[in-house]
Amino acid sequence: QVQLVESGGGLVQAGDSLTLSCVVSGRTFSNYLMGWFRQAPGKEREFVAAISRSGGITDYSDSVKGRITISRDNAKNTVYLQMTSLKPEDTANYYCATPSTVYSGMARRESAYAYWGQGTQVTVSS
Repeated sequence: QVQLVESGGGLVQAGDSLTLSCVVSGRTFSNYLMGWFRQAPGKEREFVAAISRSGGITDYSDSVKGRITISRDNAKNTVYLQMTSLKPEDTANYYCATPSTVYSGMARRESAYAYWGQGTQVTVSS
């Protein structure tokens, strides 16, 4: 059974930094694309970032590019989301996700991801 567990969320002030972690179990982590999404209150879930199996390719939404870095440690079965210069509009529940099949490329659409964590809340105060 594939499980994803996020951690690292919290309440921070605008301009602060925060790093989220997601530990994956139940599969060979290094074989699969990993992604981060977020959902703000009253809004649809949106793509944040994705990282290829080896970590050599990354993709970011325009709203976070330059402020957020996705990385992975395949030895630890963990994907990270390092967030800097946080803004109140970054307030959301953040989810990590992974596809059920091996992707040779990258993916931004939710439907590409079959397994999801429970989310970790990030709240940025102004």
